[in-house]
Amino acid sequence: MNKTVFSVKNLTKVYDMGEVQVHALRGVDLDLYEGEMTVLLGPSGSGKSTLLNILGGLDTATGGHVSYRGKDLTAATEQELTAYRRFHVGFIFQFYNLIPSLTARENVAVVTEIADNPMTPDEALALVGLQARRDHFPSQLSGGEQQRITIARAISKRPEVLLCDEPTGALDFKTGILVLEALERVNKELGTATAIITHNAVIAAMADRVIHLADGLIADVAMNRTKQSPAELRW
Repeated sequence: MNKTVFSVKNLTKVYDMGEVQVHALRGVDLDLYEGEMTVLLGPSGSGKSTLLNILGGLDTATGGHVSYRGKDLTAATEQELTAYRRFHVGFIFQFYNLIPSLTARENVAVVTEIADNPMTPDEALALVGLQARRDHFPSQLSGGEQQRITIARAISKRPEVLLCDEPTGALDFKTGILVLEALERVNKELGTATAIITHNAVIAAMADRVIHLADGLIADVAMNRTKQSPAELRW
């Protein structure tokens, strides 16, 4: 078993919505490991995004504990969480959030210029197969190419963790496969612990481990003894 990156114990999250309380997480226990690709499945409202945001330091828990390599994130200050997000975590969301006035290379350089030990923008773009598009602006790129630029930007700081929330949600099948291939390559070549939230159960076949969430709880955890490559997936 690889070393533990995240250890989650009895994690709860309650949102106050006026007079109503929404229990997004109801006591989650979970470990995530180095080099592992994990897919989190579940319907809308099951707690997937809330869990991912707490792991990434974008949100805080109501109760329980999350430790990252032995450091308790639930006790971290905002300054410590900012440093954690900057140096250790890469984020991929459904929408690309690229800066329109910057080229692909310049969008990646936004991160490499503030990272501790970054790869070059060209190295990051090569990992996602887009070095030839380095001088193109987002408006000159397809949706899938923009998402792969987003992946290049996220991995350019050599994060130990890559957290992906519906990374193929806005893409068609063929384009989604290219994005998943880029994520698979990063996971294998960099050894980055990768967690992917998706509503598409087919994607689970490429994971080492599949975690099903329902109503703020982990309903099931399954290991994939035989993983499929993205090219083998049938949506």
